[in-house]
Amino acid sequence: LNAMKRSVDHFLRLFRVDLEAVCADLHPDCLSGQWAASLAKTLGIPLFRVQHHIAHIASLIAEHRLPLGQRIIGCCFDGTGYGTDGAIWGGEFMVSDGVTFERIGHVEYAPLPGGDASIRRPYRTALAQLWAHKIAWDQELPCVAASSSSERRLLRQQLDKDINCVATSSMGRLFDAVASLIGVRHQVKYEAQAAMEIEAIAESVIDKVDPCAYSLAVVGDTVIEVSCDQLLRQICRDLESGVDRTIMAAQFHHAVANAVTAVCQLVRNEQVLSTVGLTGGVFQNVLLQQLTKARLTESGFDVLTHSIVPPNDGGIALGQAFSVCRSIR
Repeated sequence: LNAMKRSVDHFLRLFRVDLEAVCADLHPDCLSGQWAASLAKTLGIPLFRVQHHIAHIASLIAEHRLPLGQRIIGCCFDGTGYGTDGAIWGGEFMVSDGVTFERIGHVEYAPLPGGDASIRRPYRTALAQLWAHKIAWDQELPCVAASSSSERRLLRQQLDKDINCVATSSMGRLFDAVASLIGVRHQVKYEAQAAMEIEAIAESVIDKVDPCAYSLAVVGDTVIEVSCDQLLRQICRDLESGVDRTIMAAQFHHAVANAVTAVCQLVRNEQVLSTVGLTGGVFQNVLLQQLTKARLTESGFDVLTHSIVPPNDGGIALGQAFSVCRSIR
């Protein structure tokens, strides 16, 4: 935060900028957002709050210089972003023209017990997913074996009583859960470690597996949901059968790409949109991005991806600024 303050002061002096407005994330407890509110109040200028995933999609629209009024289907997958309903978003489908945004779909909500504790220990995320779908915590499952019986007892009480369990639609957390469920990574030392490792082992066999072996069901009318129930049961079945984890990892990647395509097809049928944008930190996963882009292209979509602006949070500031500038000018 101190570094950011110094940078802002430096650039204001260097470029002799007169600020017209301040942009910040929607999260009420974000330190940078609190400082932005203070800065706007001090200078007597407006403060605009821009939801995290809206900013991601806006950054992609800005990078591709789309004309005002052109709407796209934005698919934004990442780890954590504060949603307008107070949940942790991260598996989002939105229709946007850079000014207006409509959330038309998302990965189904699942509990995230303890918040950051589950992010650091993906086996907790996996156990929460199994609990949410009423799948038994069989000791033979790698994510169950990675946890102690005492921790599981407390975790089950936490889930049953909904104590400190925030709802999340995060695709990043689903990657974590699957990585632990198939025995790739149970605890992480740095951001996205589990997701990167599951990508790495999937790559060698990605063209050798059945691309439809696993499925994420796409359900709903007004708001589309991507359901994980069938996927989790298929993985548990394969674990019991002794299927190699590289195969399961590859089939999971295919399932995600197929689900994105299915959602976009539904939206196209309803809103006659043929351009899809892929953004968010999860799409740093080159394998997933390539699979998803190929499926969408085969289905007749024009697909936008990042090549200049980072798909992760490195692009958030641009998206915030772009979204606000388009809305006020």
